[in-house]
Amino acid sequence: MSVSILGTGVTSFGRRPDDDLRSLSTEATDLALLDAGITASDLDMVVFGNATEGYLHGQEMIRSEVVLRHAGLAGVPMINVENACASSSSAFHVACMAVSSGAAEVVLVLGAERLTHPTKRRSFDALATAVDLTEHVALASAVGATGAPPEQDGTSHSPLMDLYAAKARSFMERSDVTARDLAMVSVKNRFHGSLNPRAQFRTTVELDEVLASRMISDPLQLLMCSPIGDGAAAVVVASTDLVRRRGKPDVRVAGWALTSNGADERAARPVARAMQKALSQAQVSVDDLDVAEVHDACAPAELWLYEELGLCEVGGAGDLLRSGATRLGGALPVNVGGGLLGRGHPLGATGCAQLVEIADQLRGRGGARQVEGARVGVAQNSGGILDDLDEAVAAVTILALEG
Repeated sequence: MSVSILGTGVTSFGRRPDDDLRSLSTEATDLALLDAGITASDLDMVVFGNATEGYLHGQEMIRSEVVLRHAGLAGVPMINVENACASSSSAFHVACMAVSSGAAEVVLVLGAERLTHPTKRRSFDALATAVDLTEHVALASAVGATGAPPEQDGTSHSPLMDLYAAKARSFMERSDVTARDLAMVSVKNRFHGSLNPRAQFRTTVELDEVLASRMISDPLQLLMCSPIGDGAAAVVVASTDLVRRRGKPDVRVAGWALTSNGADERAARPVARAMQKALSQAQVSVDDLDVAEVHDACAPAELWLYEELGLCEVGGAGDLLRSGATRLGGALPVNVGGGLLGRGHPLGATGCAQLVEIADQLRGRGGARQVEGARVGVAQNSGGILDDLDEAVAAVTILALEG
């Protein structure tokens, strides 16, 4: 059975101290159901993605059942998915399997995160747990995973950014990418975010402003790093037959793939493997793509993802960026919703938010950031860091407008 998207919904992203995970989840769910033209009683299943609610706020094990207990979903089976930053894209993967197998016809995929915390260091510590703590002893000690009280050294950034910085330095050493290029990514994505009414950052930044911002972990400066924030996003996945019967635009889930790191060190990197599998399933090539959302947790990540996704040759990321091809109006706009740098990065919500953006683009609902004539788009979401500083998990989804 083929799979399509029936409806989408996303909250505004940012620091939302008056909201909890329930209010964020309810808001996104209501928007998605309204867009789909259905009610909660029409759902066969809910798959919920969240990464840090347990660590930060204590709610473990039955997160979806708690946040949706008053949403009219009594009796609907719910599955909780925790897979680092790729939690809701992993949840989407589960939903697609359920619909394509015929086990369900209509599934709500919900991603939500309340990442802000009164103690900012606590939020950074939550991010730092997305590594193998048996190998990163310093991080394990910092977050209290060794049994000792967490270190309180006044760190004002996520220790995870130190690992991203190490990968960025390695990437820059083997390419012609410069600090100016990293800043250009931030400028581009903040410009795109300024056109997104639900982005965390609605203002543009200039190149010199990015380069003058505080150094976080060389070469990553403050405006090259995704922010702490809260938000939720939801996608209603349904059989293509049902979508057509309801007269909705047929945004087909043409290909989807989820890969993990550490399985075979001889294999291609997780993102490359997922992309190859998704392209094969969708029966399209990179040249067919009109728009892309990638996991720019930091500015250099977007550049190395250009290469891992095959958007350019190895070593060609800097040239691709400088050509303007990945900016709105270019040949393949990337992160037109603002990306993680502009839209924000409430971990569990990010994967679904990327899918909402691609679906909206294909349905012609992008507003001021609309990519004209978009018919095929890709969303790539990463989670955690493992083995050679690659993603612990990588998800790639290709959506295509049929008809």
